[in-house]
Amino acid sequence: MATGWAPDGAVQDQIDDTVKDAVLRARAALAGGPAALQCVECGEDIPQRRRAAVPGVQTCIQCQAARDARPAAFGINRRGSKDSQLK
Repeated sequence: MATGWAPDGAVQDQIDDTVKDAVLRARAALAGGPAALQCVECGEDIPQRRRAAVPGVQTCIQCQAARDARPAAFGINRRGSKDSQLK
């Protein structure tokens, strides 16, 4: 594939870096520490099985589902896209 001045494999390196950044961002968003006994949003009890399955859980299933349904804001791809490099 012709990429101009870019070295061989540069496109794949950019894809790999983007995926790696997304994985690191997702891991950083995971809660840690002790699990809460009650949901921090609604105050309902969090079942023991959920606390055991999700380390550091802070929300009940219903509140977590509502959080997950909200659109997430993603950071800026500072590496730039192919189109931005052509301008």
